Amino acid sequence: MTHRDPDSLRARAGVAGDPNQDQHFLVDDRVLDRLPGYLTDAGGDTTHVLEIGGGTGALTDRLCAVAESVTVIERDPNLAAFLREEFETERADGTLTVVEGDALDVELPEFTASVSNLPYGASSEIAFQLLPHGHPLVLMFQLEFAERMAAGVGDDEYGRLSVTANHYADVELVETVPPEAFAPQPAVDSAVLRTTPREPSYTVPDDDFFRSFLKGIFTQRRKTMRNAVRNTTHISGLGDGDAVVDAADEELMGRRAGSVSPAEFAQLTTLAWEVGKPDARER
Repeated sequence: MTHRDPDSLRARAGVAGDPNQDQHFLVDDRVLDRLPGYLTDAGGDTTHVLEIGGGTGALTDRLCAVAESVTVIERDPNLAAFLREEFETERADGTLTVVEGDALDVELPEFTASVSNLPYGASSEIAFQLLPHGHPLVLMFQLEFAERMAAGVGDDEYGRLSVTANHYADVELVETVPPEAFAPQPAVDSAVLRTTPREPSYTVPDDDFFRSFLKGIFTQRRKTMRNAVRNTTHISGLGDGDAVVDAADEELMGRRAGSVSPAEFAQLTTLAWEVGKPDARER
């Protein structure tokens, strides 16, 4: 099947891209052709694919070829208008819906998977908005960010992103992408992550608290867990960090965050919720 040429799409749209606006259009046909395959090869459901950051539609075109329906969200009004015009046929037959707006502000539709070249400035927020939905994701990130999401316990890149992502899915870095694949070229390498949703082997009492608790601890990742818990109550929302430290396993409190597994963090989060929250004494 012949797909729309990414350079021709940019020419018809009359845009060159703007790094200051986080606009780096993926123009490498080989990478574009592979992205939907990372979903379909893993058995991902293509009933309704969500694309965030449609740009000039090079990836949109390829997704329409494999999915029953596609919704693309584009925040740039001019590009959203171009996508509606360029894909008028696909819109008319119900294959494509174009939503103008910021993915962090608009109400996301029901979807079965997402394949997206994310705007890097908002990639963290968007990823953690998508992950709780429990659907397969194929997402383009800055390489450094992707490595942090995919890292395992003990890895140099292991951090709160790794723990949080692992809470929702198995995360796999499937491809690194050089700057030359984009126009204009970003200053960094990129990477494609594939996430396969699964239920974790542990539970946490509250997802928002779990994320804020992790954020606090990893701001002091070089300190012992004991000190990190005590020093970051203003970030985690704990009312009594000392109570958590006193109730927790002493060996765990003597370690550093980079050596603590997601399951151990979940157990500690549950303990913190029970004994260290501001209203803990009322429960």
